[in-house]
Amino acid sequence: MQYPSIFKQGKIGNLTLKNRIVMPPMGTNLAGPQGEVSDELIAYYEERAKGGTGLIIVEFTCIDYEYGKGFIRQVRLDDDRFIPGIHALANAVHKYGAKVFVQIHHAGRQSNSSLINGKQVVAPSNVACAAVGEEPRELTTAEVKDLVNKFVQSAIRCKQAGIDGVEVHGAHGYLINQFLSPQANFRTDDYGGSFENRMRFIEEIIVGIREKCGKDYPVTVRLSVDEFVEGGIDLELGKEISKYLEKLGVDGLHISCGTYDSMDRIIESPLFEQGWRVYLAEEIKKEVTIPVITVGSIREPQFVENILSERRADFVAIGRGLIADPEWVNKTIEGREAEIRKCINCLHCIHSTMGNSHVLCSINARAGRELEFKELQNLPSDEDRHVVIVGGGPGGMEAARNLALKGYDVTLFEKGNKLGGQLHLVTDPIYRKKMTWHIHYLEHEMTRLNIDVRMNTEATVEGITSLNPYAVLLATGGRPRLPLVEGNNLNHVYTYEDVKLQDKVFANSKITVVGSGMICHGTTRRLAEAGNDVTYVEIPTKASKRIGPETRLRLLEKLKQVNVNIVTDHKLGGILPNSVIVEDLVSGKQSEIKSEYVIVAMGVEAYNPLEGTLSGQVANVFVLGDAAGYSSLGDATRDGFEKAYFLESIVTHCREEEVTQTL
Repeated sequence: MQYPSIFKQGKIGNLTLKNRIVMPPMGTNLAGPQGEVSDELIAYYEERAKGGTGLIIVEFTCIDYEYGKGFIRQVRLDDDRFIPGIHALANAVHKYGAKVFVQIHHAGRQSNSSLINGKQVVAPSNVACAAVGEEPRELTTAEVKDLVNKFVQSAIRCKQAGIDGVEVHGAHGYLINQFLSPQANFRTDDYGGSFENRMRFIEEIIVGIREKCGKDYPVTVRLSVDEFVEGGIDLELGKEISKYLEKLGVDGLHISCGTYDSMDRIIESPLFEQGWRVYLAEEIKKEVTIPVITVGSIREPQFVENILSERRADFVAIGRGLIADPEWVNKTIEGREAEIRKCINCLHCIHSTMGNSHVLCSINARAGRELEFKELQNLPSDEDRHVVIVGGGPGGMEAARNLALKGYDVTLFEKGNKLGGQLHLVTDPIYRKKMTWHIHYLEHEMTRLNIDVRMNTEATVEGITSLNPYAVLLATGGRPRLPLVEGNNLNHVYTYEDVKLQDKVFANSKITVVGSGMICHGTTRRLAEAGNDVTYVEIPTKASKRIGPETRLRLLEKLKQVNVNIVTDHKLGGILPNSVIVEDLVSGKQSEIKSEYVIVAMGVEAYNPLEGTLSGQVANVFVLGDAAGYSSLGDATRDGFEKAYFLESIVTHCREEEVTQTL
């Protein structure tokens, strides 16, 4: 076996797990409107259990709906009426030999008044979380004791529902973490002050669960062993907390870090190296003998194997990697590693849930929609249908992949010499590696599924019609969008593609880059690193809205490190032969930035040159991805997947419309 450490059985307490892969808890917004387990939630977790995961820890589950809520549609266990739903979820996971824990949770000061019907948030002390900005009310001693009981009662309900164990959420700045942290806990009663007093809240929870559920019922704790917040828990204090919890009889520790005030350490952007926080678990493992779970942007099987074989941790949690590919484990054990759709850390799943949608994934269109998109329906064996796809970007390849799986004969035209489209334009070294993963995955699928890929071939009407296609999907992508200002067509104005594809080489020049988003930042840094004097004028774009505030600040800091002059809160007024005019958004005052060259990185506009001429000669012509006006990897993937999945229905609908119009 190639990865013996991954597929070696492991134990947490007396519970045996079939392998060393854990799915950590991640909010999905798939619960029902009252926090009940929904069919969609069950299908989501069942898919990951079916994919071979050893232990699934169900997302943070509310033990106090009045004050403890942390999400719009958060799963609840604060009442017995929620037991049947949790029981159904447990049964669905158990069908595939996986084990399942539930993470029990209270948000504390990291809730907000809009989540709890306008009430003031509560916390150990009346110290606000800066990221939330709401001053909490300090819990009374009686309320603290009542919350201990609520945690315990939720654990009892887990056991009654057939859940294999519970994880107590003591990480990420939530209520238990707030009691543990000297930065958040200034109480003067038995639950604050000394180390032992700050530990008392979680200690009473652990002891209570042990008393009510039995010493053999597995209990783990998730910990932020470094909050990365001034005055908060650091690694040395994290070690002391971990050793204390082991003495209390905890069965395992799930090692994490960060709070809402250091959110980029909890949910890593593409700029973080794979497994960057494994060192935290490694340090804790030196201090305790109970199992340690590590987590944090871990994607590749060999990387996981190394962690386990080197005894840096006992289990490895793969979170967003299992959103991107629920079959990660099965593909690994079956030697199908090249078929793994590795997470690229794009944060699409996070932005979707934070935007009050359910969880979505930019490279797996089925994530969170497992009930909507079940197994692909194959064509009848007596039918031979040919589909032509124009464009080898992610949308075109995703459509080709799914059509081939359905039994279509697929030909894909790509005018360039490589597949992947605009994914190649990412230049940040760490992020580029992740994008390369996805390009290689899609390329491998084209080969595995025997798709007729015609490289360096410009699709023509004659070439397409000669294949007598059942349908044509145009995935011709987009081209750089230019700002609608005077001077946008001057000879010294270039686009990010000119820089990325090295059609124009810039050296020792005074350059202004206009735009925003990951590609824009990469372009700016690349120009500065080449020795140019670069000014970056940040203009909001669709691409920039997909970047969280923490990631944006990290990107700006990288630009400062290479001496880029940064201009924010301005709009572009115009482009002159030797300068750029910008206008302050507040004062309206205009200023001039001297520039030899101007580089525009403001996103893309649709490029669709074939639809008009093809529509009169081929019956079923459809446009997808950037060519249809979309502008993100997630949109392109979803559109390619859906058009392939529903192709027969789309064709039928279009024909019915044509008949209706004729009548």
